[in-house]
Amino acid sequence: MNCIVCMTHVPDTASIIKIGPDGKHIDESGIKWIVSPYDEYALEAALQLVEAQGGEVTVVCYGPARAEAGLRECLARGAHKAVHVVGGEETLGDSMAIAKVLAAAVKDREYDVVLCGVKGVGTDNSQVPQMLAELLDLPHVTNVTKLDVAEGTFTAEREVEGGVEVVESPLPAVVAATKGLNEPRYASLKGIMAAKRKPVEKVEVSALGLDEAALAGAEATYSVRALELPPAKEAGKVIQGEDDPKAAAAELARLLRDEAKVI
Repeated sequence: MNCIVCMTHVPDTASIIKIGPDGKHIDESGIKWIVSPYDEYALEAALQLVEAQGGEVTVVCYGPARAEAGLRECLARGAHKAVHVVGGEETLGDSMAIAKVLAAAVKDREYDVVLCGVKGVGTDNSQVPQMLAELLDLPHVTNVTKLDVAEGTFTAEREVEGGVEVVESPLPAVVAATKGLNEPRYASLKGIMAAKRKPVEKVEVSALGLDEAALAGAEATYSVRALELPPAKEAGKVIQGEDDPKAAAAELARLLRDEAKVI
C-alpha cells in the first residue's frame, strides 16, 4: 500500500496576520509556518494504512524554500519520503495551478491512494483535491471522516446534511480528509532526529514540463486585486446592574431593540 500525501505549508492559525507592503500578500515577518491542520489528518491516515498493510508514505509539497520544514515535520511523524516542488509564491491561491503542479509531480510515481487535506488553511478554496483527481483521471471523495481500504478498493464515510454518506470506489483514488477522520500523532524525538538525516527530493516546476510564469500569468485562473483586514470591532457596552437590576434589564432591552435591532 503506497500512499502519497499532498501537504501545504501554511501560517499557524494562531498567527496575527498583517497585510504586506504590496497590498496583495501577507507580511510574512514573524509568521510561524506549520503543516496545514487538515493535511495532518491525511498524513495520519496514510501512516495508519501503511502500518497495517505495508508500503511507503511519500509526502509531496509545492511551496517556497521554507516548506522544507513542513516536509521534515512529516518525515519526523513517520513518512518515508519527501518531495519538494520548489516555487508557489506567485501561484498562491490558484487552485488549478497548484493542482497542475501536484498532478505533474505525482503522475509517474507508484501509489494506491493520494490523500490531501480537504482544504489548505490560508487560502481555503477547497478545490485542489477534486482538480487533482480530474487531472490524474482518478475517482475521488472529499470530507472523509472514516476510511477503510481493502485490496483494490476503499469505503469512505462523509458527513452530509442530515446524515452520513457512504462511498465505495476502486483504487487508485484521491481522498480528501477532514476533522474527525483520526487523531494525528506527534513527532517523537527519535523521529525528529531521523528526519534530519533523511533526504528531501528537490524538483523544479520546469522539470515537470510546466511553465510557472505562465501558470501565474496567461494561464492563471485566480488573481488577487487587494487584501484588507476586517474592520476593527467596536468596544462593547457594559451595563452595571448591581444597584438597580430592573433598570439594567430595561436598558439592555432598549439597546437590543433600538441599536442591535435583534428584538
